[in-house]
Amino acid sequence: MINLQTLIDDAKCFESVRLLRWAEGVICPGCESKQVNKRGFEETQPLQQRYQCKDCHKNFDDLSGTILAGHHQPLRTWILCLYLMGLNLSNHQIAKELDLNKDDVQQMTSQLRSGIIANKPEAKLSLSS
Repeated sequence: MINLQTLIDDAKCFESVRLLRWAEGVICPGCESKQVNKRGFEETQPLQQRYQCKDCHKNFDDLSGTILAGHHQPLRTWILCLYLMGLNLSNHQIAKELDLNKDDVQQMTSQLRSGIIANKPEAKLSLSS
């Protein structure tokens, strides 16, 4: 059996998050300033960039203010979980594939679903002539 975790790279995960999240440049999640300095990397996830806002002086990182912030699972595990959810696998199957506790997977999938729903654009109806 192939271990999916070996097929995905932490560096690529953080690079992808940065490209998607900061497409227009890094913005402070606190005050929305673009005046930001890089401040090294997180100790627990050494590929996760830290920043400091020059205006409000808040510190933040690549995941601050997202549903992925502050969790003990590595980013690649969250991305794989989201991928497996997209394949419509059950929580039990996802737990088995990622070698995780089923309760952890239940919490992760619930959080991912609620984050997806919270960020879903509002449907707009219009009359066409």
